[in-house]
Amino acid sequence: MTETDALYAVSPLDGRYDGRTAPLSPYASEAALMRARVRVEVEYLIALAELEATPLELDLDDRNHLRGLYQHFAEEDAQLIKKLETEGHAEFEATNHDVKAIEYFVRHRLPEGSDASPWIHFGLTSEDVNNLAHRLLVRDAVDEVLLPQLYDVRDTLADMARDYRAIPMLARTHGQPATPTTFGKEMAVYAARLGRATGRIRQATDELSGKLGGASGTYAAHVAAYPDVDWQAFAQEFVEGLGLEFEPLTTQVNPCDDLAALFDAFRGANTVLLDLDLDVWLYVSDRYLGQEAVDGETGSSTMPHKVNPIDFENSEGNLSKANSDLTFLADYVTTSRLQRDLSDSTVKRNIGGAFAHCLIGYGKTAAGLSKVVPNEQVMRDELEATPEIIGEAVQTILRREGQADAYERVKAVTRGKDVTLADFRELFDELDIDEDVREELSALTPAGYTGVASELVDDLE
Repeated sequence: MTETDALYAVSPLDGRYDGRTAPLSPYASEAALMRARVRVEVEYLIALAELEATPLELDLDDRNHLRGLYQHFAEEDAQLIKKLETEGHAEFEATNHDVKAIEYFVRHRLPEGSDASPWIHFGLTSEDVNNLAHRLLVRDAVDEVLLPQLYDVRDTLADMARDYRAIPMLARTHGQPATPTTFGKEMAVYAARLGRATGRIRQATDELSGKLGGASGTYAAHVAAYPDVDWQAFAQEFVEGLGLEFEPLTTQVNPCDDLAALFDAFRGANTVLLDLDLDVWLYVSDRYLGQEAVDGETGSSTMPHKVNPIDFENSEGNLSKANSDLTFLADYVTTSRLQRDLSDSTVKRNIGGAFAHCLIGYGKTAAGLSKVVPNEQVMRDELEATPEIIGEAVQTILRREGQADAYERVKAVTRGKDVTLADFRELFDELDIDEDVREELSALTPAGYTGVASELVDDLE
């Protein structure tokens, strides 16, 4: 798409963000779907030739020629298929049917002198081709584009966790000062969560399944033509040969529970990143994180000083849109009237849009993380200004020493009050405790009260 075309695109995915979504084009465009359909039709034709029951014969040159139709699929091929659908070409009238146009394309491009025409799309319904084509595209989009981006974000978080494992930081529960943590440990939490989420995506991708059962999932046309062939075994071998699991029980459509599981898995990963985006935005707001200023970049049209956390905000917006789309897709594609209605066809064409919003979000989160650096002094200053947070440690140690009213004593000194370490020491002097315990309590500091936060980073795999 030219820069001028992008300015007039209806969707920002093909306009403003065209450069960011381009990696999905080989898997989510109309031309990509055409190519995948051609692949299914060609491989099915070759599989029929391997059946002893059929008279179809394809030698090595024929097979190489046919496979070249999808292996070397070009723009002119996509244009010819569209022409076959909308205008007709050569001896073929306009089909007004996208899959029939694929059949005619393969027929038109058969090796010279081939008698394979009657066997193209033999016994199939369009959904036999479509369900396989969509899953091949979805699988490759996940493997080649989306998961690598998520792995990169996960690795960045893991690196940040290790690099900043020992930087103490005030934690907040319910937005209020709470037991300190370390910045590295907090990044480790997100790295671990994203690692689990990508594992669920990986599993759901590996479990994508296909069907090849004909117009209502009964193999009726196949059995009518060749009743002695084990068409179920043939279909299973064919589907698994494409790298998909076999779905034996279907209507005309593959029920799409597998796609729904994948969309839900992506929603899980996106939700982890949305949580991260929100937290990092707040850390930037609190000046816990500094941002690298990009030369020439404008943060505000009126306030020259501003360096905004725009990458995290952009990621938040795109991942929220992606999750909305993924929820809709997961709900919609798993339902179909009776044995099949056609509404799922147009809906599935929006999978690429949902994935595109995911991809933009992942890239923006990655870009944002590359620009932030912990401001250790700010974190330490705020810890020193919030000494009341050692109250938990104080009352816990006193409980250990048998002080039944420890919690209440500390609460009376700290809750809703401006407290200093000197106030704590006055409390310690009033307590009937051993001197070594008093020294232990007096040694407590907010910055030192981080437990094993630093060591927890080592739990990252």
